[in-house]
Parts: sequence; C-alpha cells; structure tokens
Amino acid sequence: MIRAAVILGLALMAALPARAFDTIARAAWVYDMETDTVLLAKNADEPYPPASMSKLMTVELLFEALKDGRVRLDDTFAVSSKARSMGGSTMFLNENDRPTVEELIKGIVVNSGNDACVVVAEGLSGSEEEFAKKMNERARAIGLTNSTFANASGWPHPNQRMSMHDLGRVAIRLIREFPEYYGYFSITEFEHDGRAPDNRFNRNPLLAMGIGADGLKTGHTEEAGFGLVGSAVQNGRRIIFVVSGLRDATERAEEAQRIANWAFREFAMKTVATKGTRITDADVWLGEATKVGLVSAEDVTILLPSLAREGLKAEVSFTGPIEAPIEAGQKLADLVIEVPDMEPVTVPLVAEQAVAKGGFTTRLRAAFARVSARVMAEVGS
Repeated sequence: MIRAAVILGLALMAALPARAFDTIARAAWVYDMETDTVLLAKNADEPYPPASMSKLMTVELLFEALKDGRVRLDDTFAVSSKARSMGGSTMFLNENDRPTVEELIKGIVVNSGNDACVVVAEGLSGSEEEFAKKMNERARAIGLTNSTFANASGWPHPNQRMSMHDLGRVAIRLIREFPEYYGYFSITEFEHDGRAPDNRFNRNPLLAMGIGADGLKTGHTEEAGFGLVGSAVQNGRRIIFVVSGLRDATERAEEAQRIANWAFREFAMKTVATKGTRITDADVWLGEATKVGLVSAEDVTILLPSLAREGLKAEVSFTGPIEAPIEAGQKLADLVIEVPDMEPVTVPLVAEQAVAKGGFTTRLRAAFARVSARVMAEVGS
C-alpha cells in the first residue's frame, strides 16, 4: 500500500476552538445535509423513548403509501372507538368522522394527534398492532439500527424506542424522498372542524424564530423529557438537529435555537479541489507511461470550522505501482481529508488519462529491473 501525503494550501491550525460545543440535551445529533457531515453526536446511537417524535415514522409510512398510489390525499379513513379514546394530544375525532388523508397529516404534524395516528395505522394496516409490525419492518429496510416500535403515536411503551441518529435518518428521508409532501411540516396552525382551538398551533417553536426552520416534530412525555427533531435552511445549507431529554418546553426551544445558530455560524463551506484537478501522480507498472495523474472525479466542497485557516492536510491512498492498462476516469485511489474532531472526508481519485499496456521492450525492461533488484538484494545480504 502506497500512501502519499498531499498538503492542500496552508497547514491546518493546531486548535479549532469553533468546534467546541456542549449541549445540555441528554442526547443530540446534528447533521449538515449538503456535505453529509455529522457536526455533533452525543449519545446519538442510544435508544431512548421518542415520545411524539416517533410520529415521523408513521408519517413516513403514510407518505410512502401516497407516493406509490395506495392512497390519495382526498381518501377518507374511518375512526374507531380506540382512536376516539386516545388521550394526550388529539384532533378530537369521533366515530362519525371521516377525515381525509390530508387532514390526518395535518392532525399528526400540527396537532400531534394521537387519535390521527391510530386512524392512519388502522386505515393502512387494519390494526395498530399490525401497523407497528410494518413500522419495524420499515425501520430495518431504511437502515434504522436502534429503533423499535410498539405503536403509531409514540405513546409510552417499553418497546417504543428510537436513537437521535435514527430520528435524524427519518427526517432526512422525509425531506429527500417526499419533497411534494414535506411542506406540511411548516404549517403553523390547523384546527379540524373547529374542535381544538387550544390545540391548533404547531408545537415546533423554531417555526416562528426566523432562522429558516421548516420542520419537523416535537415530543414530550414524563419519561422522555422534552425533545425536538428540527430542520432549517440558511444560504443554501440545510441542517438537521435532534435533541432529547430537556427539562421543559422553554429549555427545548432555547437549546434547539442555540444548536441551529452554532451549526450555521461556526461552520463554512470551502472548495478544496475542483473536478479534474491533479492531486498527485502514481507509478505505473508495465505501461507505455511510467506515471499516471490522479485527479478528482468531482468538485470537493467540505464543511470547516469557520476559524480554520486556509488549506487542509490530506493523504492520497492507493495500492501501487498500478498495473497497466489503465482507462481514463478509472478509480485508482482515495483522497482522505482530515479535520480534527470531525469525521474524515473520503473522495475518489481517478486516472487523468489512459495508459496502454507496454510492448515487448517495456516488459523486457521491467523483467531486467526485477532481476537486477533481486541480485542486488542477494549481494547485500
């Protein structure tokens, strides 16, 4: 394995004070979507009671049903006595109602309606128990590793658990896979049939703070504390932030805003390489040329602490020498960019040009060089 050190610009500063951040949340996960960068992880893979934040999984299954045509926004669902009897936050549905799918989405997102979640579960799977099985199957299918579900609403149950990382993954999926429906998360007010004047406002405090927030869901139970899955966009950057275990709604709002401000203000985008830029050369074995240029296959833009100096330390890693023939654009190496306290960024490097296999003279020269090296080694020993 050949490892070639490459310095991009100036040396990286020794300390990065902008990176330091300590949240008072019991668990947290903060992520920059554009650069696929985790900015903060605190107990992020520990499964905790998610409370109403797990309603995002119910919404995900409903959005999937809409996307594949199993239901439409104007379809109506029946309301069972079980749904009507749900406590906590509700839409105040009763057995005579036939809410539309769109009304149920708003009821879940804005009113945090436990009754709406049961209606959706029964409407899609026949019973909430069967729907919970579907939630667990779905969790495995989309890569959730620390989540289990026992109900559709987040009602306290020992088997209702999600990690902050998993909640963030669901948020990312809702944004990326269902852009036509994601706008429901920014609705600030919804009242079904005039029945819930005191429960008509979206509980997400960030929507009114002017920080670019457009979702997603709050949660609270005595066991879980106060939590929030949020997303915000500023200057083309979208961040996802998940917090749990805060003491009250005020602390939740203040901490979520503090995290969002930190994520936007303390990091900046920097292009460290452009597509086609030659990073270094690699030796070629048995080729018409003895070296091949290694170039970036794409523009490389990464997120850096804003106080970091220009330039980054990086390493190019490849197995060499590389045997010909080599095609132009063939992946040959990885550029690994390292920033203290952040996960390394790996960028593929490809061949700048094709290198044909050498003819008889090239092979003869390589064989002679190999024999000569062996003889010299034996003499030296």
